[in-house]
Amino acid sequence: MTTTQVRPIRKGFTLSDAWSEFWKYPSAWMISTTLIAALTARILVGDWQYTDALVPVAMLAVFPFFEWIVHVFVLHWKPRSVGPLTIDPLLARKHREHHINPREVAVIFIPWKALLWVLPVAIGIAVLAFPRPGMGLTFLTFLAMLGLVYEWCHYLIHSDYKPKGKLYRAIYKNHRFHHFKNEHYWFSVTTAGTSDRVLGTYPDPAGVENSPTAKNLHGARSGSADREAATNGGRLKMAKR
Repeated sequence: MTTTQVRPIRKGFTLSDAWSEFWKYPSAWMISTTLIAALTARILVGDWQYTDALVPVAMLAVFPFFEWIVHVFVLHWKPRSVGPLTIDPLLARKHREHHINPREVAVIFIPWKALLWVLPVAIGIAVLAFPRPGMGLTFLTFLAMLGLVYEWCHYLIHSDYKPKGKLYRAIYKNHRFHHFKNEHYWFSVTTAGTSDRVLGTYPDPAGVENSPTAKNLHGARSGSADREAATNGGRLKMAKR
């Protein structure tokens, strides 16, 4: 069985420390570059209309459910064989690594190789799916903002920063139940279970069994690894830090 190195807990890790570490990884720079370029283009294009205000409102309403769908159907994709081929996308592979070792900073973020196609697809949608260039750029700007918020929230949850605000503590607790109790529930990352409550994946934690595969998605590793994951999943103090 392959063992993974667990990062030591860094006591006294501040929000400033987290912010500095966040910018050491490619996804933050790639998404922020897209944001700056899209915002600059949006200002230059002008043509502001009331529909530009509707785009962010609609995106805010949809994003928790988009996040849930991606988490369930893309990140938790189970490898499938079609003839001699195995369908196992990079995003799913990296997410399994993230579940194995949630404290490994490098696998918290969206893989930069995935962003090499995700960002062009987003740009293509902005160019082709809207009736005005300005409206498409509004979409792209706000999408990049949401992407940065997602990356920051997800990183912060798995960092050694201790949550202080009530809202952040709720988001933190919700996602850590997903990792350390049962991976079949609590798929929200940037909200305190908004989509989970609507879509039926927000049970009372007290009534949910600790999953032996929370750190071993689809039981891909050995039986001894399953037992290790179940033991770690039972450590509720990790989810209540």
